[in-house]
Amino acid sequence: MAAKKKKTKTGKKRNKVRRPGLLYKAVKWSFVAALWAMIIGVIALAWFASELPGIIDKPQFERRNAITVIDSHGQTLARYGELKGMTVHTEELPPHLIQAVLAIEDRRFYDHIGLDFMGMGRAALTNLMRGRIAQGGSTITQQLAKNLFLTPERTYRRKIQEALLALWLEHELTKDEILSAYLNRVYLGAGTYGVDAAARTYFDKPATTISLYEAAMLAGLLRAPSRFSPHSNPDLAAQRTRVVLNAMHDAGYIAETDIQNARLIESSRKTSLSPAPDQNARYYTDWITSRLPDLIGHPANDLTIETSLDGALQKKAEEFLSRALEDHKDKNVTQGAIIVMGYDGSILAMVGGRAYNVSQFNRATQAVRPTGSAFKPFVFLTALEKGWQITDMIEDAPIEDGLYRPSNFRDEYEGMVTLEKALARSLNTATVRLMQDVGIRDVMTMARRLGVTAPLDHNLSLALGSSGVPLLEMVKAYAIIANNGYYLELDTVRRITDKDGVLLYQHSVFPPAEPVISPRHVDALKSMLRTAVTDGTGRLAARNDYRAYGKTGTSQDFRDAWFVGFTDEYIAGVWLGNDDNSPMTGITGGSLPAQIWRDVMGEAHKKKGPQPLSRTPSADSSSGGFSAVLRRLLGG
Repeated sequence: MAAKKKKTKTGKKRNKVRRPGLLYKAVKWSFVAALWAMIIGVIALAWFASELPGIIDKPQFERRNAITVIDSHGQTLARYGELKGMTVHTEELPPHLIQAVLAIEDRRFYDHIGLDFMGMGRAALTNLMRGRIAQGGSTITQQLAKNLFLTPERTYRRKIQEALLALWLEHELTKDEILSAYLNRVYLGAGTYGVDAAARTYFDKPATTISLYEAAMLAGLLRAPSRFSPHSNPDLAAQRTRVVLNAMHDAGYIAETDIQNARLIESSRKTSLSPAPDQNARYYTDWITSRLPDLIGHPANDLTIETSLDGALQKKAEEFLSRALEDHKDKNVTQGAIIVMGYDGSILAMVGGRAYNVSQFNRATQAVRPTGSAFKPFVFLTALEKGWQITDMIEDAPIEDGLYRPSNFRDEYEGMVTLEKALARSLNTATVRLMQDVGIRDVMTMARRLGVTAPLDHNLSLALGSSGVPLLEMVKAYAIIANNGYYLELDTVRRITDKDGVLLYQHSVFPPAEPVISPRHVDALKSMLRTAVTDGTGRLAARNDYRAYGKTGTSQDFRDAWFVGFTDEYIAGVWLGNDDNSPMTGITGGSLPAQIWRDVMGEAHKKKGPQPLSRTPSADSSSGGFSAVLRRLLGG
């Protein structure tokens, strides 16, 4: 019997469990992720917010006190620190200034709650695409929060805290109060903080009186104060100003005719702007401000320093040096320094180098370079004190004794010569022989009496200027000679006042009771220095329409070239060389330095008018006696 097959149920379908689809899963996990993101976000906000009370309690109100240095005519030479103008409120400012700032920085300022979500979204997208924080999208309120409470670092942490602080400021202050605070604190270049300080710096007027074009120019500085500075980049500043004017038109603040009228001012912007401080004058102003602690200590107030510098002469001296270096660049001469001094000890011009923005090293005060033959007058003045006369004879011939055997320029010797001729012709061997006679120690003492403080080598090569001396010390030494042996106290800072006009310092003149060198001996040396210009190494380049006295100097291998001298009105010195001490090509003290000296002196004398040359030989060549006494009695 066949086995029966087991029946199976074929009429019923088996129930199947339906699984969630991909869409369901995406929604579910997106919700979970969003929930966790919200939780994490809340925790992060709470964490960042927990730091705000400490941040708010320490607003960044501190600033460095501002120092403004002006020349003898009241023109600004330089500014240091942070200059802040008058505190102004929105109702005091021209409407076009407010509109310019809003148009270019935050058009929805009066509508948002301190955060511009459209701007933030746009900035976030840009930052995501670039992989870094490239845009901020900050509102004016956020910028104020950053300026008041935060560091300038660009991190997401700081941006979150900035947003929270902006919301807090919007809650605590009115919109006008926020905008006023922002306009009084924002940095606008040239060391200025706030629109009033910037308006006074760039336009020499308060912010309450600036024109539409000037307002647009100030607003244009907000993005990049240095790049769009009308002083350093006038063309870029003009382009940026046009961008702001167009933004004001797009925002509906001004009409097309207003833009056209404002652009008419653009053609005269260079004359309407206050002149920018002379960058190369910073050599002088840095030197001045470094001496402040010795004069007034460390005051916390803003200061104004009135100096003796003649701004017009300073610019001319800079031009003469720059032109000379450019015209002779084939001679490997790259640097130089100039000092012009008055008979009252005032520094009228100081050029510390070719370009301050390239090198801030002041070659007029800091460089210690061999003086060459410019040192020789100290040797001859020592001899005059020891009884030598300018007509006494000394041998100019090769020195064959001892270890030190100097030679003359081009190995030319003149045999027996007077002291006057030896100095005028800058004869080396004659000068060394004179040093041997008067003594090295006494020559060093003479240099110290004339104000030289630089280290001096105790050897015979000192007679030929082997030791390094700063240009300022050489000019001061020659100034004492020019002043008939009386010491000159430097008069560089005339007055120092604080922001309230309180006088903190005023230069006082105390004439010396006794000369440091006998006027009789100085008068004889002046006669020799006069001959050096009329018939010596300075005759080709330094001669001019004024009675001039001076001495050339050239160090070994043409590494340094000097001319230091004076007229009846001014004392000046010029140095040329290279910072790396490399030799120049044939540049001597009697060539380019003497030419620059002549040009600078000619410019200085334009203010005085020509002084007629004396036709009395004794006025130039007397070694002392009645002529010297007569000139002193007459104030000469």
